[in-house]
Amino acid sequence: QVQLVESGGGSVQPGGSLRLSCAASGFISDYYAIAWFRQAPGKEREGVLCISSSVGNSVYGDSVKGRFTFSRDNAKNTVYLQMNNLKPEDTAVYYCATDLLLICLEDWGRRPYRYWGQGTQVTVSS
Repeated sequence: QVQLVESGGGSVQPGGSLRLSCAASGFISDYYAIAWFRQAPGKEREGVLCISSSVGNSVYGDSVKGRFTFSRDNAKNTVYLQMNNLKPEDTAVYYCATDLLLICLEDWGRRPYRYWGQGTQVTVSS
C-alpha cells in the first residue's frame, strides 16, 4: 500500500529556512519520481519541485529556483524539501505526491497524481 506522509511544517520569519520531509511506504522512493506541491488559500495548486529517480532530471518550479533544494535518505525511504530564504508568498500547505513513474514528465506540475500525502502547513510571517 503506497503511502506518503509529510512533516516538518511550521511558522518561520521571512528569510528563514525549513526542511519538509516526505516519508514513503509501500514503494522504494529512490526508484521513482516524487513531486512537491503547495496550495495557498484561494489559490490554485502549484508545482514546487519534481524529484526524479537517478535515471532522469529533477525540475524546479520557477518561483523556488535558487531557494529550494532536495535530498534523499534512502535508509529512511524519505525525501526532503529544503526551503531557504523563505518569503511570505511561500505560505501554503505543502504536499508530496507520486505516480510511481521513474522520471519527471514535462507536465509534472499539472498531472493528476494518484498518491498524495496529507499535507503540512508552512507559514512565513514576521
